[in-house]
Amino acid sequence: MSSKKIYIIRHGQTDFNLTGIVQGSGVDTSLNDQGRSQANAFFEMYKHVKFDKVYTSALKRTKETVQPFLSLGIKNEAFAGLNEISWGANEGRRITPEEDRYYHWMLEQWQHGNTSQRIDGGESPEDVALRQKPVLKYILSQQQEETILICMHGRAIRILLCNLLNYPLKSMDMFEHQNLCLYLLNCSGTMMTIEKHNDVQHLLAFADAAV
Repeated sequence: MSSKKIYIIRHGQTDFNLTGIVQGSGVDTSLNDQGRSQANAFFEMYKHVKFDKVYTSALKRTKETVQPFLSLGIKNEAFAGLNEISWGANEGRRITPEEDRYYHWMLEQWQHGNTSQRIDGGESPEDVALRQKPVLKYILSQQQEETILICMHGRAIRILLCNLLNYPLKSMDMFEHQNLCLYLLNCSGTMMTIEKHNDVQHLLAFADAAV
């Protein structure tokens, strides 16, 4: 594994995020105006970084988030292995109180270590970790890429960080996130450390500048 600086961001806001409708891997939504503003704020803060490659999931909300960087001519690859977890039958609709109770019960199961359990019709954290691993192996093997940007999804980021840091999947909820947050990781070749955790300073700076 080569030395790398890895910037991992969650995509910007969509209307489904705003209205509390479940997205997951089966719903391919676009950013809303707020999401595009968040993407621009991140770009303004980090456009000086010389990214060797930008990686995204196969869902358009991630590519739209990093489009300002792609417009600079930075190379990009998209992988379905980086897609959000599938939330099964709940995708594309607003959660009822009964479904919300089921969702939180499932989160408790995962926190207790039952990470092979799936939401009805969806994926388990172990399913997602399994499809992420070949993508991670590929990304980490690219020795010429010293600084990379990865744009993904909330639950998928939690699972990815467990994969990268060798944490058990039951610990994934320790990695908090919000739209267009940043996790910055330093890879020495043998060790991975977190430099920034759920960082949104770029969003705050952009908001202050707009006042």
